Amino acid sequence: MSPPPSDWLLRGAGNGGLERIEAFFQGDAYALHRHDTYAIGCTMAGVQSFTYRASLRHSLAGNTVVLHPDEVHDGHAGTDEGFRYRMLYVEPARLQQALGGVALPFVTGGVSTDARLAHAARALLDHLDSPLEALEEDDAVLSLALALQAAAGSPARKVAGDFRAARIAREFIHDEPDRVVTLDALAAAAGRDRWSLSRDFRAFFGTSPYRYVTLRRLDRARGHMLAGRPLADCAALAGFADQSHMTRQFAEAFGVTPARWLRIFRAGHDLTNDARSFKTTGGGPSRVRFD
Repeated sequence: MSPPPSDWLLRGAGNGGLERIEAFFQGDAYALHRHDTYAIGCTMAGVQSFTYRASLRHSLAGNTVVLHPDEVHDGHAGTDEGFRYRMLYVEPARLQQALGGVALPFVTGGVSTDARLAHAARALLDHLDSPLEALEEDDAVLSLALALQAAAGSPARKVAGDFRAARIAREFIHDEPDRVVTLDALAAAAGRDRWSLSRDFRAFFGTSPYRYVTLRRLDRARGHMLAGRPLADCAALAGFADQSHMTRQFAEAFGVTPARWLRIFRAGHDLTNDARSFKTTGGGPSRVRFD
């Protein structure tokens, strides 16, 4: 089903393990899906509704949405007016770098009114048009990690596992992204037995090694898609068996098909060009800014 013409998505400037977006949707936005990152966002306008942990949640303007890695959720507008939001997708590994091997913070309910968390999220989301300086980003990620811990309401506790082994396995996956990764190869690299390593990886990074490898392939596929390559070529270049395999994994991870994701992204790109045109000719902006 094609998205309504009003749906759009913009990606924030810069990249470094942090993906930042701003989007507007009317009706259904995303089908049930799960990704291996935290999704932390600010509802800007309207009612942002979603199913999370088997319950329907509603986020209003000013609330902060916090979705834990690998938790199934969807997204849709709570009213006919639609909803607008900004979202940060941050790898658990970035938080672990700041927290040092403790249990990942879990904010129950999916929606928070904690002022500390809202402030920390806005520091990363307020200026999407500009890339973050390296020091600025590191400082903001630490503040976000500490705010998540505070909002979770439970003291930081060490995980019974081998953080070093989990970190080595993650680095092994990133070092040669085109190779076929097996649990045996990860275990050999990390010096840990395969099942202990699998448990370590889940505990520290919020997802399984297989899911982590699959999401990295999808990241590469999205890059090829944005470069204008045919979907079949994107699938092959990213290491999927074929286009249907990539499409199935894409929908499970992001809640939309690759084709719909591209349409929504291009709609946001067109809005940005319209805004620049209005600015050049002295007209008003085509979309409201929140920063």
